[in-house]
Amino acid sequence: MQELTSSTDSNKTNINKKGPSKMAERVALIRFGESRKPEDERICYDPYAIHFISPNLLEFVIHNPDEYKAKMEQIESLFSGLVNFVIARVRYFDDVLQASVDTGLEQLVILGAGYDTRAYRIEGLKGKIKVFEVDHPNTQRVKAEKIKEIFGSLPDHVIYVPTDLEFDKLGKRLVESGYDISGKTLFVMEGLVMYLHPEVTEDMLSFIVHNSGKGSAIIFDYDTLRSADTGDITSEASKNIRSYTKQYGETIKFGIKEGDN
Repeated sequence: MQELTSSTDSNKTNINKKGPSKMAERVALIRFGESRKPEDERICYDPYAIHFISPNLLEFVIHNPDEYKAKMEQIESLFSGLVNFVIARVRYFDDVLQASVDTGLEQLVILGAGYDTRAYRIEGLKGKIKVFEVDHPNTQRVKAEKIKEIFGSLPDHVIYVPTDLEFDKLGKRLVESGYDISGKTLFVMEGLVMYLHPEVTEDMLSFIVHNSGKGSAIIFDYDTLRSADTGDITSEASKNIRSYTKQYGETIKFGIKEGDN
């Protein structure tokens, strides 16, 4: 069983983020909501998402369904299509990972892992494929405690790599944790790059290109809510999303202009 450490290359880590990711909890809440639907209606299924929602929020959702529905409708009015986007994204990323597992994947690296549960629920990973979960120590510490509660211990096939991606060197942290630069690897960056400065994303992609085996791949999503003409944040939805994430201490820092992707 792996012991979770909290070392990073920079003493700026705890200044940068004082607690676990609130947005990771909100995404887990969306997965939980979709997973409660009947099997023939739901788009994605995550039986572990419920464990990453705070007791107070979970109690409100379960015991006040009408109020919760109203709040979700309010969110939808501010960020049209956001909830459905998250649900579709989860399913698409799940399908890509499952297909990779079925075609000889050797390593999985989940960057900005948050409360991602793919390492524990995707068929064929456990006992066969090494999974590296890379995330900020403050979020990863909470995640690891929840995983221990669910399974009794930290799974042997998962390696936790506490890393502040804004300050630490991804390559150094991965290699120190046992990452094989020649292995066929899938890199997952779900809901991540928009929270990183462009140069940080460029450094990560450069490491991946030069330090991954034949057949490796990357899957990620990105923000395109900028003007194609000026690059300015002009749409009301874009401004609302930035305001929403900022109130939880997670500022959107990077987006690709429409037409440039």
